[in-house]
Amino acid sequence: MPHHIITGFPATSNDAYPLNMITFLKHAARNYPETEVVSRTLDGSLHTSTYGEVFRRVRRLAKALTKLGVVPGDRVGALDWNTHRFMELYFAVSGIGAVLLELNPRISPAERAYVVNHSEARFVAVAASLRPLMEPLAAECSTVQGLIVLDDMGKGVGESAFPSAYDYEALIAQSDEAFDFPWVDETSACTACYTSGTTGKPKGVYNSHRAMYLHTLAIAQALHMTQNDVIMQIVPMFHAQGWGMFFCGPMLGAKLVFPGRYTMEDPSPLVNLLVDQKVTVTCGAPAIFLPMLHYIKSLPDKPDLTGVRMISGATEPPLALMKGYHELGGAQVIHAYGATETAPLVTVNHLKPSLQSLPEADRWELRKKQGLSVVGLDVTIAGPDGRELPRDGTSVGEVLIRGPWITRTYYNDPRSAESFTEDGFWRSGDAGTIDPHGYLKITDRFKDLIKSGGEWISSIDLENAIMAHPDVLEAAVVGIPHPKWEERPLALVVPKEAAKGTLTKEAVLDFIRPHFAKWQLPDDVLFVEAIPKTSVGKFAKRVAREQYAGHYMQ
Repeated sequence: MPHHIITGFPATSNDAYPLNMITFLKHAARNYPETEVVSRTLDGSLHTSTYGEVFRRVRRLAKALTKLGVVPGDRVGALDWNTHRFMELYFAVSGIGAVLLELNPRISPAERAYVVNHSEARFVAVAASLRPLMEPLAAECSTVQGLIVLDDMGKGVGESAFPSAYDYEALIAQSDEAFDFPWVDETSACTACYTSGTTGKPKGVYNSHRAMYLHTLAIAQALHMTQNDVIMQIVPMFHAQGWGMFFCGPMLGAKLVFPGRYTMEDPSPLVNLLVDQKVTVTCGAPAIFLPMLHYIKSLPDKPDLTGVRMISGATEPPLALMKGYHELGGAQVIHAYGATETAPLVTVNHLKPSLQSLPEADRWELRKKQGLSVVGLDVTIAGPDGRELPRDGTSVGEVLIRGPWITRTYYNDPRSAESFTEDGFWRSGDAGTIDPHGYLKITDRFKDLIKSGGEWISSIDLENAIMAHPDVLEAAVVGIPHPKWEERPLALVVPKEAAKGTLTKEAVLDFIRPHFAKWQLPDDVLFVEAIPKTSVGKFAKRVAREQYAGHYMQ
């Protein structure tokens, strides 16, 4: 909170009317009951329902959960792919005043057990295909009274190591729609997501109804979404509420498409679903958008992607990615920025009308930035003394963020003190600049900046330059110890299949040489089969630094 809030003349508006997330689904059921919700199943078939049907199922589910003993404030875990059932759980659990706890299948068993125990979850809803990730944890997770099995494999519930197990569809079928959602205090938590734990144990972020309600309104505006859009939820729904994209569907009355389980190794189901369902807006990381682009390039008949907006987060999208979609099918890759602590949207990169007359090369460079802050947020950069730095595009400081959907503390975690300022800003740990036009540019994570001979080198800038090479699939740059310069950059490069064995270190360095000073160039380029990644698809640079720590010390 800011230090001082003044009180003015009393208002006559009904400010006691709570902002509850279930309001969005009620709105869709009343006004857009026929609008479709499409969900891809494990066998590739499509499950199609409508907002009217979804709301009826959510009422039944909410009543069933209360009969199981779920009460306001309880935490109910969810471990599922991007499906209509996951959406139903979000609305049913939060609608009765409980908290939907997002469980990440990509983290380690120890981390998953920690999240369940730290949150004191009473029930966990789990897809049958992901059940092997939960059952071995039964002895460790003493607060969990039972599993709710989303049977996506047709095998039934069977025995469980947990005290009890329930069939999700049976709970809904045996319930009824005679359920009135309570009014929930808007400051109550509705979702909980834990950070990926790249440094220490995961940290709990509990988002209120008010925060998520306002976030939904803001991102719909920031991403220019309307009822005419078809929204596909590519970002995992266990990661920062799937960036809140699917909440915009019922809020707007727009069609929703859930892709279910997918992999980066085979992006064809995603591309086919996007084309067949006439998707107009989706969200994801370059880690999935790049394989999708390569697959599209391999098709003899290229799909028409004119007007498709692809919201890209996690890492800066390479220029080759943005241009590739634009040139191939007319899709627009829009850079956005956020984090678990920010619910997550903070900035979106739309080109302002005043800048659309810039030369084409300048426009592309501008689109690489993280963008303009979403309305309602206070985004600034600060120096080591905590003072705001000028918005000149060159002054580098830590990105600080506060606003109505930004977390103000971690749940039951002593690390909160080091992550938040006294006046309510979250300290992102990102180094960045803000230019005179208001565009934020993340230059690096502070921990990933490379300090060489007293000068700083941005690993992100090097990575994006290398990934623009036509023979490069992925590239990560890390700073590792050097006997003379403290640290020097090392480039890890995954060549495209056709370039394996032929792409050389010299070719990579020659390609980026015109864009960097000699001392900024990596001392070495290693060609690897894969680059280690975190559970949310970002480069795991700490792992890479440890793996190659002695490379320059030999």
